[in-house]
Amino acid sequence: MLALCQRNFLLYFKNKTSIFFSLFGAMISFILFVIFLKQNMVEEWHQMPNATKMMDLWLIGGTLSVTAITTTLSILARMILDESRGVLKDFYLTDTSIFKIKLSYMLSAAVIGWVMQLIMLGLMLAYFALADGLAIPWSKFMTLVLIALAGALLAVAVNMIFGQFIHRVETMSAFESIIGAAAGFLVGTYIPMGALPQFAQTVIKFTPGAYVSALYRQALMGKQIDSLFAGNHQKSVFNQSMGIQLDWNGLLSFNQTYLIITVIFIAGILCIFVTELTKKYRGTITLIK
Repeated sequence: MLALCQRNFLLYFKNKTSIFFSLFGAMISFILFVIFLKQNMVEEWHQMPNATKMMDLWLIGGTLSVTAITTTLSILARMILDESRGVLKDFYLTDTSIFKIKLSYMLSAAVIGWVMQLIMLGLMLAYFALADGLAIPWSKFMTLVLIALAGALLAVAVNMIFGQFIHRVETMSAFESIIGAAAGFLVGTYIPMGALPQFAQTVIKFTPGAYVSALYRQALMGKQIDSLFAGNHQKSVFNQSMGIQLDWNGLLSFNQTYLIITVIFIAGILCIFVTELTKKYRGTITLIK
């Protein structure tokens, strides 16, 4: 299984085009923010000290969540490509079980999604350090590394649920394009939640990646927000409006958000496992007939 993971790593990192398109959705959100959205958002919150740096941190949180979604999906697309080319059938002839083969794609996707988030974090911090003098304390990096890992695992679980039902390269390419374009909206990166209608806010709250984005933003912005807003009401309004804390009959805390991510991940893995067992059972019945 480790050999299969190594193969997936090599295929991903050797293909510069694949890397570019797996990051395309994240780069779109970054470029749109810098060129079109940033000034308007800074002006909206101009009364807030260090508004520019706060908006930079807000963008970083959303963009990293998009990165987790799109990069993990690109590795699962490799599985569909291998299936269409008959490569999976060759793997099935080995002693490695079907479950382990698919697990190797999931592990590869998780590792690559985690690594690419950290790379994007470094690139964005470097840009904003030069452009706005942004810097974050070293003490936050371990928290960000753990959130990146949680985001990658969650994205793999959710993407794999859909990936199990896709068997054509063309269908997967269309699915990747849709997710790459929509991810920025679904995690609340292009437009703050408070500026959206209620229906759109509800859609975001049912998007797993939005909780990863909220975790990043709380980790990056939490202490600054506590010091900026004297009243709890003002702080709550800002956090809800900017999607820093999602609202389910009250704003979710950092730990509550982590718990929801864990529950979604476990539910996703169980769904994948049950689907695989069902396929195996149906295959056995077909052979018997």
